[in-house]
Amino acid sequence: MANTTLTADVIAKEALVILDNDLTVIKTMHRAYEEEYSSKVNGYLKGDTISIRRPADFTVRSGATLSTQDVTEGKVTLTVDQQIGVDFQFTSVDLTLRIEDLSERVIKPAMSNIINYMTADLLTQMYRGTYNYVGTPGTRVTTFAGFSKAPERLDEMAVPQDERVSYMCPNDYWGLVGGQTALYSDDLIADAYKTGNIKNVGGVGTMMSQVTPTHTVGPLGGTPLVNGAAQNVTYDTAKNSWSSSLITDGWTAAAASRVVVGDVFTIANVFMVNPKTKATTSILQQFVCTAAGSSDGSGNLTLTVSPPIITSGPYQSVNAAPADNAGLTFVGTAATGYRQNMAYHKNAMALAMVPLEMPPAAYGGARKSYKDMSLRVIPIYDGTNDISKWRLDLLYGRKLIDPRLTTRFGGT
Repeated sequence: MANTTLTADVIAKEALVILDNDLTVIKTMHRAYEEEYSSKVNGYLKGDTISIRRPADFTVRSGATLSTQDVTEGKVTLTVDQQIGVDFQFTSVDLTLRIEDLSERVIKPAMSNIINYMTADLLTQMYRGTYNYVGTPGTRVTTFAGFSKAPERLDEMAVPQDERVSYMCPNDYWGLVGGQTALYSDDLIADAYKTGNIKNVGGVGTMMSQVTPTHTVGPLGGTPLVNGAAQNVTYDTAKNSWSSSLITDGWTAAAASRVVVGDVFTIANVFMVNPKTKATTSILQQFVCTAAGSSDGSGNLTLTVSPPIITSGPYQSVNAAPADNAGLTFVGTAATGYRQNMAYHKNAMALAMVPLEMPPAAYGGARKSYKDMSLRVIPIYDGTNDISKWRLDLLYGRKLIDPRLTTRFGGT
């Protein structure tokens, strides 16, 4: 077979094929906004940030009397600001290798690292903004009953039942696989026992991810309490951030770090409401810290939490504002790490991969797009050492656009 000359175009095409084949969790993200970045206004590109409208919500009128409602639209911004890549080099002798050899020796490992980096980054961004948590942190998922807590919480949140997916760390995934082999179902047993593939469980596409992130709970300390009643806000003030402040005290009386981004807690007697009817449920509303927080010397700390504490109207999130001195209970043990399994609807997380500009001086470079994925390859020749260096780049943005469509879960 004749040798294939390795140009940037060939490397870009080969890398995209490998990227497409290896995208698993990444394929479950919403990808509807990439075209916005390539469109122009008055001949100019729109820039690196676009705004996404939050869906409108309403309350239902009872009776015949007209009762109009203001339509207040919030937004969330998606910014393409993550440039990642892998750089490698060949001698002139290497450049006569067949493309198959290059693919196995260089491109495949490079793309594998890029994909795993992207996946870990996306999953970390997702879990840190997710406030729903079911199951017990650190308890292995081994049964359908344990796993089903995740789709059950999605149902409680009125999440659409189509396009639900989940990822689990290897320990929990194989724990669930082992649990299915004892069931009396030929098809399910065959898949679980022979291939380790459990596919759809409880209406949720289920997969394993080796890069499932670990969340280490903040240092905590003391007995945190709500400091002051009536700490609720309106949707108009929280419509873009989907968060609000919560003044607390009772922490250990020292100026020190107490909470980290991603910590989840409940407040005594503050319950979740049905997203559609606004009726109070028996489930304590969970909140996630969206910013790290440190106490002062008196044990006071103002938390930034999501969802915002909204007690009425179409965007109501809780049954009532927390009472003064209501206790806070955090999920997990202080300073302890837990793997963050997730179940979510596809529209919860947005991913945009955008073609990088080709610099005018980048002679011989190539930029290829395939199935909404874009890759740029630029060669750089070192004439002194007769070495061809190559840089392989991707540009993307990611955003958790609707945390109401997600939940973390552990075993029971």
